[in-house]
Amino acid sequence: MSFTPRPFERTGMLEALRATAAPGGEPLDVLVVGGGITGVGVALDAASRGLRTGLVERDDFASGTSSKSSKMVHGGLRYLQNGDVRLVYEALRERRRLMRNAPHLVSVLPFMIPILTKDGVVSKKIAKALGSAMWMYDLTGGWRIGKLHKRVSAEEAATHFPTTHLDKLSAGYVYYDAGADDARLTLTIARTAADHGAAVANRCAVVEITHDADGRADGALVEADGERFAVRARCVVNAAGVWADEVRALDEGADPDSIRPAKGVHLTIPWEKVRNDIAVIIPVRSDKRSLFLVPWDAQPDGTFRHVYVGTTDTDDDGSLDDPQCTSVDIDYVLTALDEALTETVTRDDITGVWAGLRPLVKSVSTDDRSGKTADLSRQHQVAISDSGVVRVNGGKLTTYREMAEDTVDVVVERLRTPRRTRRSRTRHLELAGAARRREPPGTLDAHLVGRFGTKADELRALIAFDPTLAVPLVDGQPYLRAEAVYAARHEMATTLDDVLVRRTRAHLFDRAATLAAAPDAAELLAHELGWDPAETEKQIRAYEALCLAEESAARQTVGADDAHLANAAD
Repeated sequence: MSFTPRPFERTGMLEALRATAAPGGEPLDVLVVGGGITGVGVALDAASRGLRTGLVERDDFASGTSSKSSKMVHGGLRYLQNGDVRLVYEALRERRRLMRNAPHLVSVLPFMIPILTKDGVVSKKIAKALGSAMWMYDLTGGWRIGKLHKRVSAEEAATHFPTTHLDKLSAGYVYYDAGADDARLTLTIARTAADHGAAVANRCAVVEITHDADGRADGALVEADGERFAVRARCVVNAAGVWADEVRALDEGADPDSIRPAKGVHLTIPWEKVRNDIAVIIPVRSDKRSLFLVPWDAQPDGTFRHVYVGTTDTDDDGSLDDPQCTSVDIDYVLTALDEALTETVTRDDITGVWAGLRPLVKSVSTDDRSGKTADLSRQHQVAISDSGVVRVNGGKLTTYREMAEDTVDVVVERLRTPRRTRRSRTRHLELAGAARRREPPGTLDAHLVGRFGTKADELRALIAFDPTLAVPLVDGQPYLRAEAVYAARHEMATTLDDVLVRRTRAHLFDRAATLAAAPDAAELLAHELGWDPAETEKQIRAYEALCLAEESAARQTVGADDAHLANAAD
C-alpha cells in the first residue's frame, strides 16, 4: 500500500483539515480527538490501513498523561498479584513489539527487588513466593526481552544499591523490563502517522461534535489560532484520556461520569543520593505499595546525574488540566526514601517533580470512590455512542498499539470500509527514525540517536551549519540548542513550554536550572517562530508561572491527606 507522507508542519496540517469541509472537499474517514499516546496510536493505525485520517489535540502532543508517566514499557509485575494474567501477557507481547519497532526509543531496563530480613517489608518468608512470581512473569512473556530473572546474593545486590541498609539485605531478585521517554515516543508516533498521510495538529481544540440530519456524528467544529472551522469525518474517535467525558458531553449533550482520575507523582533527586546502577523497587510501609528508583541521564563513566522516584496512586478531584504534586505527596515519597536509604533526602534535594492522571475506567463497585485506585483495572474499553462516536478509555502506555488496533477495528466495521483496511498493519511497522545502532552511554551520539534515531543526522547537519547549536540548552543537561531549533522547525513546538517540558525533559531534570536558561531558550525560539519582544516576554512569564505553580503546590496540604488515607491498605 502506498502513502503520501505529510510534512510534519502545523500550517499545512491545519490546511488539510480545513479542506475536508471546503466546497468539493472530501471528508476524512477518521477524525481522532486527543494527541496523547492512545490518540496518536489510533491515527497511525488508521492511516497505515489507508484510511483518510486526521487528529486534533487541544494543547500539545503528550501534554497530559502521556508525558507524565513512569517512562516504562513494562508488563506490570504487580498485576499478577491481582490475577490479571491476561493484561500482563498482552503488555509483555506489546513490549516486545515496541522494542522491535522503535529500538532507538525503547531500551532494556533492569530492575532489582531487594529481599530484606524479618525487619523489612519484603522478608525472607515471602522470598520463595516472590521467586515464583518472577518465573510466572518470565513465562507469561517476560522471556521475550531476551533475559530471564535471577536471584543475586546480598553482596551483588549491594553493588546495585549501595545506599540501602546493608544489615537488612538478604538477597535480591533482578528482572528485566524496558524504559522510554513517553513524550518522545508519543511525538514519534504522531510523526509516523503523518508519514502515512495523517493530518495531525496540536493547539487545535474541539468545541463541538457536529451531527448530520439523522443525528450521526459527522465531524467537529475546532478552534485554532483564534479561528473556528469545521472538520468533516465519516467517523469520530474520542481518545481524549482523562478528558474523555468532556468530549462525550460535546457529543451526547449529557454529563457523563465514566473516568476516575488517579494521580501519579514522581520526584527527581541527585543520583549521588542513591547511587543505584539499575532501577530498584522499594516498599512503602504505610500502604504496602512500592516505589521505583530509576537512574536517569547516563554518563560515560557509568554513573548518572539523576534518579526519579515514583509513582503514587491516589484519587484526584482537582483540575484535570493542572494536576500538581502536593506537600503530602512529597512527604509520602520522602518517608519511603528515608526508610529505604542510609542517605537522607530532603525537600532541598528535589530538583524536579511531575504529576499525571491515569484515565482509569470506573467500575460499578467504585463509582462512589470506594476502594483504591490501584485496584482498578488497567484494561482498556472501546464503545460506541448513539451518534456513532467511537470511544476508547483506560489502558496503559505499553499497550497503546493494541488499544489503537482494537479501536480502528471497530471503526472499519462501522464504516464498512474496503477489505484491505480490515487488518492492522502496526504490529511490525517501524516508527519514524527506527535505528538499531547503540552508542556508548553518555556520549553525544548516544543522546542524539536515542532520541531521534536515523534523524539524528538532521541534528548533526544543524550543528555543522551553526556550531553554537552544539552548546547545551540548559547548563548541566544533555539537551542541545540544536534540539530547540529542530523542535520549532520539525516537531510542531509552538511555545517555550513545549520545548523545555516535552520536546526536551529539561524541566523534569532540574526546574531551577531550566528556569535560569528560559530567557536564552526563548530568544532562540523567537528567531525560529517569529516572536516579537512582547511575545517572547509572554512565553518566559508563562513558563515562570508554571514553575511557580509547582512550587506553590509543593506547600499545599489541604485535601491531600485524605487521598492517601483513602488509598491505604487495611
